[in-house]
Amino acid sequence: MTSQAQADRPARLLLATLGSRGDVEPFVHLARAAQNAGFTVRIAIPDQQDINTDGLDTVSLGIRFADLTQKPGTSASRSFREQIRPSMSRALAAFVDTGMDWTPDIIVSHPKLLTAPVLAARYGIPHLTVELTPTVTSTAQFPAAGITSRSLGSVLNRASYRILDIAREMFAADVRTARSRLGIPRGRLPAPAASLVAISSSLLPRPSDWPATAHITGDWHRPSNARIYDAELREFIEADAPFVYAGFGSMTGGDASARAEAVIEGARRAGLRVAMTTGWGGLQPPTRCLGPDVLVTESAPHAAVLRHAVAAIHHGGAGTTHAVARAGIPSIVVPFMADQPFWAAQLRRIGLAPAPLHRDRLTPERIRTALATSMDCASRARTVAQQMSAEDGTTRALSLITTYTRSHPSDTSQRSNRTDTSAPRP
Repeated sequence: MTSQAQADRPARLLLATLGSRGDVEPFVHLARAAQNAGFTVRIAIPDQQDINTDGLDTVSLGIRFADLTQKPGTSASRSFREQIRPSMSRALAAFVDTGMDWTPDIIVSHPKLLTAPVLAARYGIPHLTVELTPTVTSTAQFPAAGITSRSLGSVLNRASYRILDIAREMFAADVRTARSRLGIPRGRLPAPAASLVAISSSLLPRPSDWPATAHITGDWHRPSNARIYDAELREFIEADAPFVYAGFGSMTGGDASARAEAVIEGARRAGLRVAMTTGWGGLQPPTRCLGPDVLVTESAPHAAVLRHAVAAIHHGGAGTTHAVARAGIPSIVVPFMADQPFWAAQLRRIGLAPAPLHRDRLTPERIRTALATSMDCASRARTVAQQMSAEDGTTRALSLITTYTRSHPSDTSQRSNRTDTSAPRP
């Protein structure tokens, strides 16, 4: 392919992510926006049955995270050895297969895709990493999300971001295999050209000590005009009576029945109805506490439902945290794991939530008290939502992707079997 033909065709953007729904949906939203902007897009994701990818060139990475939840009575080490390790190895290899088959111009991927730098080295193209929560770009201001919700001091805060090195060691053999397959000799792999931090600066201001290559774009979310197709859900949220939303996404474990009952009875004490999503099983309401003031569904479109609620009880995942803040309502956070305690503490710090609740110590009275206290956050929540309405995370991300693609022309000598098109490069 001539240099002119290379410049005239649409840029080929390979997106890839690993994780549960909160890790996948932002990439799907970005893929749609990129496709509409003129990119040729392929997106590699885990098997995720409840996310609409119609119209996208989607490749499965052969892993389903719902199947990787730790089984009762199984130790963490056994779960890693028998489930997580082999599944992740297959996914990392599948991503290499995708790149070899498609040969992109730029790769934008979740940090879990440890073989992305190998593909970038093979094709001489830029690779951008995506932080859906702050875990990669170090700062002295706060520790990596998932380590602790409290500051460790500037030195240890920075050191905490080396946790990703542990993951690299766990799957170093998979990276070596990828290097061997692609003919990449030993040595340092190329670092990401930049980090796209898909977080709202209204929720987390940019640390002053971040490098220029770390870009807060705003989160990547579904347009706010999302519709509710479930007639029962639509009728419930549009009724002239206040309700609270409750949902713990992909979280599991503990007594999901007692947890759900505490939420429902606590909301009743506060004079509120409940719209509850069961997700992967973190909430399982017993029949005895159901009634016309409770609607239970597996999932619901946040953009359409949350703006009708008075507050949201949730696990504190980054995606849900942003959706609730964008809806302009207070959060009551019940963190389970990973980055969720970080977001629980951050929302409290900026006045969008009361103190978080322990997932295994929920009672109706604690829920009632938290709901009452959360109303003190309502005005601040509306202000932050107005600020976030001016953000367009996907547009900002696409602008940066375009810039990095153009500033790092790919090595045409390593391209083959490409089809030219007359569409302009974005």
